[in-house]
Amino acid sequence: MPKLEPYSRKLDYSYALGVFPALMLMEAQPQRALRLLLHPDGLKNEGVVKLREMCAARGVREEMAERVLRRESRKDNCFAALVFEKFDSDLDPSACHAVLCQISDSGNLGTAMRSLLGFGIRDVALIRPCVDVFEPHALRASMGAFYKLRVHTYDTFADYRAAHPDRPLFPFMLDGAIPLNEAARCAKPPFSLVFGNEQTGLPPEFAQLGQSVMIPQSSEIDSLNLAVAVSVGSYVFLHGGE
Repeated sequence: MPKLEPYSRKLDYSYALGVFPALMLMEAQPQRALRLLLHPDGLKNEGVVKLREMCAARGVREEMAERVLRRESRKDNCFAALVFEKFDSDLDPSACHAVLCQISDSGNLGTAMRSLLGFGIRDVALIRPCVDVFEPHALRASMGAFYKLRVHTYDTFADYRAAHPDRPLFPFMLDGAIPLNEAARCAKPPFSLVFGNEQTGLPPEFAQLGQSVMIPQSSEIDSLNLAVAVSVGSYVFLHGGE
């Protein structure tokens, strides 16, 4: 088998680090799994036993790879990982979307994806320049949610809009025109929730592209963390009336 390289964007594979994320991959995208990497100290772990059974049933090769696991996870207690082929997904035009513009932090991206799946949005558009969604720590931060989402990366927001025209847009902005609860009450799916970069947010022109939204907050802080804003916004839009 070819030597496994340290992760980089140019590779055609990535690493699902950790037992739970690897199990999620095998449940949602088993055809993508290439190799199961194991740590000798984790062979009696209940999750590892289940993972080995699932991989054996699919004919996925397993190997002891303590050094690779330590290198990719930067931890000594990563007991398993899956090497999997990268893949792209088309977004469902009939579903609500989250559009994440120029996200620069892998932890923010992973946590946002986990929240979106939890609150019922399975279609995620990423707008370049942005963090690599296949970077192992972005995947790890999603705790396996990525493998159950449809994620597509676009070069520009205009490209996303051209692919999905005529749907309501709700850009989240610090100076948004209406508060979150009011915007959610008037939203008719399928719609798109649009979030900007962690430091700069969305440019002012986004206020003209849809109904801009603000999340009310106290004057004690200047803004919410991106992943928190995605969590709050997606929950209220999808479940605010419940």
